Amino acid sequence: MQAGKVGKSASNEGEERRHLLSMKGLAAWYRAETDAVISNLNLEIGPHQIIGLVGLNGAGKSTLLHVLSGIHRHYSLERLLWKNEETSLTSPAFKRSRYTVFSEDESFEYFTFEEYVRHVFQSYGQEVRNEILDELVAGFKFHNYRNSFLGQLSMGSRRKAYLITGFALRPELLLLDEPVNGLDFESTEFLYRMMNEYRRHGTVLFSSHVLESLCLTSDSIIILEAGSIRHTFLQGDMDPEFIRGVLNK
Repeated sequence: MQAGKVGKSASNEGEERRHLLSMKGLAAWYRAETDAVISNLNLEIGPHQIIGLVGLNGAGKSTLLHVLSGIHRHYSLERLLWKNEETSLTSPAFKRSRYTVFSEDESFEYFTFEEYVRHVFQSYGQEVRNEILDELVAGFKFHNYRNSFLGQLSMGSRRKAYLITGFALRPELLLLDEPVNGLDFESTEFLYRMMNEYRRHGTVLFSSHVLESLCLTSDSIIILEAGSIRHTFLQGDMDPEFIRGVLNK
């Protein structure tokens, strides 16, 4: 499979129709353009898939997700297609189509969880789906924190708050940066279940340093190295030990 192209195809024409997002020539940096964290990255993903990102520290996983989330300003991009239509990362339509759970997030600390959920759904022009929200709260064992301020929650509980919001919102592109961090065993298992079921609603692009979680949930796994795509593994080729060996070469 071509590096960076993620999706199943019967023909080139059919593959083109199934693209959800296509990025060409992405570069991203922090201090100077000559010191790029991501260099000339091309990525194509299809709808209704779970795609894992893995790489050593500094490989560019979080930076890629931050660029897609619109919070990393230092980047250049030759072309971005969303559902085969040319767009930009700042387009209102694209922004309403994705939601991100960041690895570290201290925003909205004076909002209670319930206030935050209402704010997010209003921002995305949606009505809160209480039945779905209640199911997610139960699955993540979050009952006791529904009226707590986000700033008062532990890292794990705050992570649950953002995960619940994202899964309840059901955007076409759900971005998760190290979603397992801080979760207890039961919540981790529930997260895997929610990710696997999410194919019915959209695509999940997530980073993780836990290879087993990537292999349990992903349709494909992308290895990033020095800001470029080194390998793409599909189902059937996802052996954690083999991937670990590739990472450590």
